[in-house]
Amino acid sequence: MTKAKPFIKWVGGKSQLIGQLEALLPPDFDKKENVTYIEPFVGGGAMLFHMLKTHKNIRRAVINDINPDLTACYTVVRDYPERLVRSLASIQDDYDKIKGEEAKKEYYLHIRDRFNSKAIAGAIENATLFIFLNRTCFNGLYRVNKAGKFNVPYGRYERPLICDADTIYADSDILQNITILTGDFEQTFDYAEGDTFFYFDPPYRPLNSTSNFNNYAKEAFNDVAQIRLKSFCDRLQHEKIPFMLSNSDCLGKDGTDRFFDDLYRNYDIQRVWAARSINADGSKRGKLTEILVRNYVDKQYRNSTFRQVEKQLSITI
Repeated sequence: MTKAKPFIKWVGGKSQLIGQLEALLPPDFDKKENVTYIEPFVGGGAMLFHMLKTHKNIRRAVINDINPDLTACYTVVRDYPERLVRSLASIQDDYDKIKGEEAKKEYYLHIRDRFNSKAIAGAIENATLFIFLNRTCFNGLYRVNKAGKFNVPYGRYERPLICDADTIYADSDILQNITILTGDFEQTFDYAEGDTFFYFDPPYRPLNSTSNFNNYAKEAFNDVAQIRLKSFCDRLQHEKIPFMLSNSDCLGKDGTDRFFDDLYRNYDIQRVWAARSINADGSKRGKLTEILVRNYVDKQYRNSTFRQVEKQLSITI
């Protein structure tokens, strides 16, 4: 039986870090009943699907993103899986019949233009084109220009899986009764209720000019936005609501950029290993550290992963 997992590819997705994130959850997380789980930047949803599958004490979940095409796609997967699968199967069949890379690229650009024009029949078609572009564009990026137009180039995959019916049905099942919001992350505060836990996976602060792939909305998530997010975390701390936040490790880049270490100096900061495959400069791809910020601290690590990270890091915090 197929288990729920992200139905799209997402740059910076947390699938590879799930074990490390799980190990750094509040130690009493599973002892609580009727937990409300909130993700203000849902993205591809790797952490969301993991939490819903693994922690049965989550009775209520709220997800949000500023990208309306992304949240609309989640809604279609949740509410209309059969219709979406039929539509994806049709576009998969059309694409597979096209011979030659140039012809496939031309088809891709046609779909991209249609998606950007928004001259679309409805939510099912919009979700279909969204998933098609995600599966056939370069590295599964979602990037827009200042006009809000999707502008990622063709990906040149020989046989991309566009219609993953089993995953869509599994995801639809687990997304039932999930609240889906579209807009600024701060609106999610109003949905905190009882034992609530927030996980933040915002657009990452770029480590350099060639790694800035975070413009998946017209509104840039710059340092001002990062500081506003920290203020939101302070608000949660004041209300005694636990949170975990992921971001790039600016200090780990060269040992001089203390933006996050200074910004979150009053919170617990852990560093975890992640593989970074998206960079215009191939020499800058590979394994590097990311930060995890928490407003709660374990008396000891829940496994040895983080001791290993500390030993291997060559920087001094």
